[in-house]
Amino acid sequence: MKFKLIMAFVDEDKTQSLMAASRAAGATGATVIKNARGQGLAKPLGIFGFEIMSPRDVVLILVESRRADKVLTAVLEAGKLDETLDTGLALMIDVEQAVGLTEHIKKLAEVNPPD
Repeated sequence: MKFKLIMAFVDEDKTQSLMAASRAAGATGATVIKNARGQGLAKPLGIFGFEIMSPRDVVLILVESRRADKVLTAVLEAGKLDETLDTGLALMIDVEQAVGLTEHIKKLAEVNPPD
């Protein structure tokens, strides 16, 4: 079975809606890394000139290749990633090998057999 990894970098308040949308699109779960920090084109400055950095989450979604485009579209829409410069981003990469998935693959085959 072929897999892709979708990595989404979003504000922490969007993580739950992103997770729900990705599950509805065919993902079986994800790993969330909390409190990541990133910078955009310009540093947002607050009171006294201190840089404001809102917490971000990194959401890692390992998904079957045949479901990947649908899940990525769901992530895009749920995270509202194309609306402004600071909404976050998502990317998808091929996974050459993945281990520890035998039971997951069995469950996926039961729920939604391959085409």
